[in-house]
Formats: sequence, structure tokens, C-alpha cells
Amino acid sequence: MSTLRAAAYIDGFNLYHAIADLGQPYLKWCNLWRLTEIIIPRKTETVVKVTYCTAFYRGDERKNFRHRQYIQALENVGVTIVHGHYVHEDMACRACGSQWRKPTEKETDINLALSLYQDAVRDVYDKAYLVTADSDQAATARFFKEAFANKALITVAPPGRKHSAHIVSYANGRISLNEDHIDRSVFPALVMGEKTAKRPDEYAPPAGWVHPDDRPGK
Repeated sequence: MSTLRAAAYIDGFNLYHAIADLGQPYLKWCNLWRLTEIIIPRKTETVVKVTYCTAFYRGDERKNFRHRQYIQALENVGVTIVHGHYVHEDMACRACGSQWRKPTEKETDINLALSLYQDAVRDVYDKAYLVTADSDQAATARFFKEAFANKALITVAPPGRKHSAHIVSYANGRISLNEDHIDRSVFPALVMGEKTAKRPDEYAPPAGWVHPDDRPGK
């Protein structure tokens, strides 16, 4: 019996902020391909694609460096990166009259939806894992269910986040990520590839932490 083809579609900012709220910066250095392999039933499914939707914010050089190293690490293990962009929107305070320009991320939501849908059209997978708690993606789930009755959609909530009830209503199942899932998916300090990715100092694990590959019983 052949295994089902599994693919994950990840809302980068939704997952990033959930991991940041765990208060353990080393968890941000997360191998999303490995994370997907952890959450699927390995006896019946095989990961064929992982798509990560994100955008670079160019206003902070150090943050930008960390983001680029992370993107390189993901690409080195086969993750597909879909980039959005930032714009600056004019903002004003009604009370004091102060004005400023707020950086706002654009395209991630639509890139996530279109990537999942386009790959279904191309028959890339049998089962999709949608990693987000953003209820805006309920429309994605609804259109998917109507168009692809022969495929399954699993909604995956980032750690510490509740499932969107609207997405759940169209999904074939649900998974809640937790800190252990992320911890077991952490990259090594160097991720080799055509261009080596180096873990930023800010993502160094705490003293005494053992990489998943080196733990007893691995």
C-alpha cells in the first residue's frame, strides 16, 4: 500500500510570534521540514513539500540578518520560500495628533492560500497541513473543501494558539503544536547546503540543552 503525499503550508509570522511567546529564543531556529515529519503519521504519509510564507523587514539590520540565515537554513533542507513584502502606512493618533509611518507586512496571507490551492491543482499532495491560527484562512479551507473532495486538509495551530473554529469547520482534522514539537525540530548550529547557514548568536540554546540528534534513544 502506497503512502499518502503530505505537504505543509506555513504562515511564517503567525508561527514566529507563537514561538516567540514561548520565551525560548533558540526555538526560533526551527527546521520546518523536520517539524512536518514529526506531526504526520509516518507509517502512512511521506512529506513531499513544505512551503513557508514570509516577508523581509529591512528596517533592522540584525533582525534582517537572523531572518536571512533562517531562510537559508530552510532552503538547505528543501523548504520552499514564498516572499511577501512590507509597506509603510500613514498612521495618526486622534487624541494627540501625532503622525507616524507603520511598517505593515503584505501578501503573506494570500501567498499562503494560493500556494496551497495551486499545489492541489497540480496534484502535488494528497493531504495538506495548514499551519496558522488566522481565521482569515477559513476562506482557503472552504474553497479547498469545495474543489478537492479527494484531498484532505488538516489545520495545525501554532504553540499556545487556539484553533480557528472557522477553519476547523472545513478541515478533516486538527493538530495543536506544542513546545516539545518545536524543541525536537531545532536545527544544528550549522546547516549545510550550497551556502551554509549559521545559527545567529541570539538563537543559541541554553546551557545543558542537547540537540535532538544527540539524545539517548534517538
